[in-house]
Amino acid sequence: MSVPLLLPERRWYCPNCQVTDITRQATEHMPYHACRGLRGLMAPLVQIGVRAEVVVVEREDYIGTEKVHLDPERGRPVMAVVTKRDNGEDRIINAPVATATARVM
Repeated sequence: MSVPLLLPERRWYCPNCQVTDITRQATEHMPYHACRGLRGLMAPLVQIGVRAEVVVVEREDYIGTEKVHLDPERGRPVMAVVTKRDNGEDRIINAPVATATARVM
């Protein structure tokens, strides 16, 4: 006799746009999407039934010559995307990219 393997179904939504998703994975996971409500920035989906707010945090310090992630509409540097829930928060950090130059001798 074979027993079917049942995978848990999880339903997700975005509090900033109309995107929804259904996943069926046994491991812990959190799907991401390019959010229209956050001007195309990558943001996590929130499990249905959980109240949450997803916000963009602008970088406020000096940038100089660093290669940073910019808000596509405002042109301002984005430091993080924060998901705030009743029981805590998650952050997606947009760290600057390191650059180097090579000189051939």
